Formats: sequence, structure tokens, C-alpha cells
Amino acid sequence: MALKVKAQEKLQKIGTHAGKYRYIMMPELYTSLSQDKVIKEAALRSGVSKGIMQACWDAAGEVIKAWATEGHSVALPGLGTMRFGLRAKSVEKVDEVKAGLITSRRIIFTPAVELKDELAGTAIQITCYDRDGKEVKRVTSTDSGDVEDPENENQNGGSSNSSQTGGGLPEEGD
Repeated sequence: MALKVKAQEKLQKIGTHAGKYRYIMMPELYTSLSQDKVIKEAALRSGVSKGIMQACWDAAGEVIKAWATEGHSVALPGLGTMRFGLRAKSVEKVDEVKAGLITSRRIIFTPAVELKDELAGTAIQITCYDRDGKEVKRVTSTDSGDVEDPENENQNGGSSNSSQTGGGLPEEGD
């Protein structure tokens, strides 16, 4: 199994490369798996009936929700932990503290080391598309790391050891 990434050639509108076309990488989104499909697969893997798995799934969800809303960081088996958090404006004086300062409530997920290691070891497949949506190249993480350089085909066997993709995977802050 591999993570699928697309690199789409897009016109940059801001930043140091504004007005230039650059390849921007982003994860390919898969379809959402239904709860029913997950429960069926978990029942199959565990050898328990779908009904029992459904009851356990529902109970675990209720326990996680109850404990997390009480302020606990709750373990999610094989995944990590989740907890609720918030963002709020700061104030200078204690008399100014009020619930209206809270700007958002959030769910914070902290992945387990094993999950991070699994992700780090998962192959990557990148499909490159030009500005018209035409596929122009495929790259996998099993490649040597060299990047094709059509302008220097006669040098280094058609490869260059330096690369710039013009972007990266979007990072989401906590």
C-alpha cells in the first residue's frame, strides 16, 4: 500500500514565486469509509459478530466522548490519543476573563509513535499534472531520489540530484 500524492502545476498568486507556475504537492483524498464498513471489517478480523462489534463500537464512542468532554486525554487503540482543546483571546486583567474570549473549540489528536513510524515507512506515489490537468510524470519513493531534468538530458544520465517541487504537503497546525 502507498500514500497517493498529486503534484499539480498551478499559478502562484502570492509569495516569492507570485506570477510563476509551480508544482504544488497535496495528498490525494480517498473516499470516506462508512462506519458500517469499518465495523464489518473489525468483526471479521476479531472473530466476533457484527452485532457485538457494533455494540462495542457504540459504547467505546460514548465513553471516549464522555471522558474527553470532562477534560481527559483519551487513548484510541493503535492510533494515539485525543482530547478537546480551545483557542481564546488573552486579556490583561482577571476581571476581563469570560467565556466570550473563546474563539474556537477543537479536537486535538496526538498520534502514537508506532503510527508515526508506520506512516514514515509507507511508500509514496506522486502523480504530476500540468496546468491543463494532463498527467506528465509519476514518481515513487522507491526511486533513487534523482529527479529527471529534461534540460540537462546529456548530463548525469538525464538526472539531476537537486530538486525543487515548488511546494510541499500542507501542514496543519495544532
